Formats: sequence, structure tokens, C-alpha cells
Amino acid sequence: MTSNYHGGQHVSMHGGSNNVGINTGSVNYGAATPQDALRELTDAVNALRGHISPADRQVVDASMRTVGTGANAEPGGFRRALRDISGVAGMVGQVGVPVIEAVRKVMAAFGLG
Repeated sequence: MTSNYHGGQHVSMHGGSNNVGINTGSVNYGAATPQDALRELTDAVNALRGHISPADRQVVDASMRTVGTGANAEPGGFRRALRDISGVAGMVGQVGVPVIEAVRKVMAAFGLG
């Protein structure tokens, strides 16, 4: 049996009892302008704040100050700040997924993908 479900990604599963994973293909995160991507990241981080510890909030706040400088940020520092934000978001599970996706969009919008 083969089932195909279409939405943002294409997934195919072929019958059998030994299926252990799926290939979801790639996602295009490059559609947003840098301003739109930064706005989405800010909104996602604001939603995340209530789910992280005070120490993690300090890391995220410092990183967001760096990210907020946008194109004026030192390239290594900008990338490090995004990595730190994504890392904190990854530690809280599903609630952090919108932040991780927003980080990817920022990276794509700034040509860091």
C-alpha cells in the first residue's frame, strides 16, 4: 500500500512492517524578507519565554540583542546567537519548534543557510 499526503512536504510510506523512518525532503525557508524573518523570530521567542528557565531567558535575551542588529552584526556573532537561541528552543521540545523554524528562516533570509 502506498499513501501520499500533500501539504508543505511530500511523504511516501510503502507497506510492510519494517518501516523505520521517512524522508520528508527539504523545506524552503528562503521566502521571507530579513525584516519579516526577524519579526517572526521575535514573536516566536516571546511565546517561548514562559517555557524556559531564567538562566535560559538570559541567554536568549543576549542572543536576541545580537540578532536584532541584523545586517550590522558581526557574522560569526550573528550565527552564534542564532545557534544559541535554537539550542535553548530545542531543549524544551515541541513548544520550541516555532523558534527553531524561525531561526532557519532568519538564516535563509540573511544568506547563512
